[in-house]
Amino acid sequence: MAGAGEDSVGDGLDVGGADCGLWVAGVDYMAGWRGAREAADRLNRAFLGAGFELSQVRAVASTDERGHGVVRVAGWPDAVERLAGLLEAVAGSDGGAA
Repeated sequence: MAGAGEDSVGDGLDVGGADCGLWVAGVDYMAGWRGAREAADRLNRAFLGAGFELSQVRAVASTDERGHGVVRVAGWPDAVERLAGLLEAVAGSDGGAA
């Protein structure tokens, strides 16, 4: 599973954020990244199950400056619009309000 996007080199989805390359000595980034990777892989499997290609939209594992896992969704606008439509349909016409 390509949770971090390493299998999609050259697909045009820039998954680097403003914090790319920021490292603080003594912070265990790997533990946070591993958790984020598992979550990103699960979300990517759900994207594939919903008919998306990972070159269109994908979850990307990362960490913040404190080493906490972060999952970002990167995608082409048309694929993200389709994803938003699917989520809105699941939430119902009330926008998910209780």
